[in-house]
Amino acid sequence: MGDEAATGAGEALVRRVERYDWPAVERQLDDLGYARLPALLRTAECKRLARLYGRDDAFRKTIDMRRHAYGEGQYRYLAYPLPKEVATLRAALYGPLRAIANRWNEELGIETRYPDSPAEFSSRCRQAGQERPTPLLLRYTAGGYNRMHQDVYGDVAFPLQVACVLSPDEGSSETGYRGGEFLVSESRPRMQTRTTAVRLETGEGIVFANAVRPVVSARGHARAAMRHGVSTVLSGERIALGIIFHDAA
Repeated sequence: MGDEAATGAGEALVRRVERYDWPAVERQLDDLGYARLPALLRTAECKRLARLYGRDDAFRKTIDMRRHAYGEGQYRYLAYPLPKEVATLRAALYGPLRAIANRWNEELGIETRYPDSPAEFSSRCRQAGQERPTPLLLRYTAGGYNRMHQDVYGDVAFPLQVACVLSPDEGSSETGYRGGEFLVSESRPRMQTRTTAVRLETGEGIVFANAVRPVVSARGHARAAMRHGVSTVLSGERIALGIIFHDAA
């Protein structure tokens, strides 16, 4: 992709993010701990990013999930500089999500407030010794899954993150994957855990709380512990993009 085309594609991504009904997204996050972002990526963008998985030079680290008892599958952390589409999405999504994150921290009595710009937030990560990029691609084949977990990589952590499925599913392709629903669990004080399975369309994003979120309680707000994962892929291949806003130590 040439510089001019890349610039145009980046502007289109920014406009796409800006067109979401962010007050509605915020309400869904408050109610459920997650919200859907339909058609976050176009088909061509999904294919282009999925093809990156085979390029070793695009990544800084590869994790075998079975080896670490995380599940069955593999994920690869992208290296800096991030691919243009990933860098653009990370920056464009930060703005509207920052306002939600700051309100959540206020409601939970957490002093941390997130700065106006992604560059300022990246600088804060570097000052804390967190310099390694965390956006990643995840790949599962039949039998693959991801255990419920949280993504916190250091003292500086952003409470929201985004995932987007890049592979076609069985409804859109004869060779599409089956299974592999995105899972979100919530544990509230003195309540049993609730888990929701979300079937994402190709290119659809989901924004979710990656560790804790505020929930209304008798005394104002309480902390709900959040985890996420992926159910077992029954057939085919599922590749997804994960956008984490804080860097790792």
